Amino acid sequence: MADETTTDTPDVQEEDAPDEDAPQTPDDTASDSTSEAAAADTDADAPDENAPDDDAPDAAPQDKDDGDDAPEESSSEEETSHRATIEELLKAGAHFGHLTSRWNPRMEKYIFMERNNIHIIDLMQSQVLLDEAAEAAKRFARRGKKILFAGTKKQAEDIVREHAEECGMPHMVDRWLGGTMTNFQTIRKSIRRMEEIERMDRDGTLDKLKKKEKLMRLREHEKLEETLGGIRDMANLPSAIYIVDVQREDIAVSEANNLGIPIIAMVDTNGNPKNIDYPIPGNDDALSSIELVTSTLTDAVQEGLQERRMKKEEKKKAAA
Repeated sequence: MADETTTDTPDVQEEDAPDEDAPQTPDDTASDSTSEAAAADTDADAPDENAPDDDAPDAAPQDKDDGDDAPEESSSEEETSHRATIEELLKAGAHFGHLTSRWNPRMEKYIFMERNNIHIIDLMQSQVLLDEAAEAAKRFARRGKKILFAGTKKQAEDIVREHAEECGMPHMVDRWLGGTMTNFQTIRKSIRRMEEIERMDRDGTLDKLKKKEKLMRLREHEKLEETLGGIRDMANLPSAIYIVDVQREDIAVSEANNLGIPIIAMVDTNGNPKNIDYPIPGNDDALSSIELVTSTLTDAVQEGLQERRMKKEEKKKAAA
């Protein structure tokens, strides 16, 4: 081994000998005087034949650096192209799942790790799947289709109602009535009954009834408004449904599957993503997590509606 090292060292020195000027400039161990002398020598030798040799090795690492920087720029562009960043998902607490004892084995592929008997959701997958769900919602809105927002758990009621009304979509936030979609004609009858009581109140018919009968009508209207007020303008079945908690809204999931209606849903570690067309793995109990996912989908719906309006305007201009 000693002989090999002694024979290798002179070879390296001989090979590096012609390029003495190049390695001297980055040498950190050299003194100030030697570095200045080396700089002077390189300046003096710049027009000589050594100049092309100095440029050649310098150009090579620059090309490598440019190549290394390119994927970093593209990766940063990819990160910014996501509708929600990993930091936003972390701050929203979207990575916190349920206790390991309450998990659904079908969610295994979306689980990153286990900590303190709690499953941690893989936010890299959540980020990508949220993008896919948002693009699907955008396509439905661009085609003029309705998306039914459903979230009847206490944490989701106000959030789902607010964002659904913001983008002009129907919603159910009080409780899910069995047969809302599979027995839609009966639901429409209840909506017409609610509207009838409203007309009676406007034209003064309720005032002509006895006090007890009037109170009964008003209470009936109040109950119908709570449960069906969000879908009163939904004349037909929705083209898609967005669900916050598939475990809680299992009836809604079943009805949508029976009718072939696509489902966009937040799925926690205790949920079943099997029959969900666009699952979004995430914490469906935290307000901030529900807000982030719902607002992201709402923004996508509004983008689709805006594109639809622009196309209509372009057709009108073309026809004119």
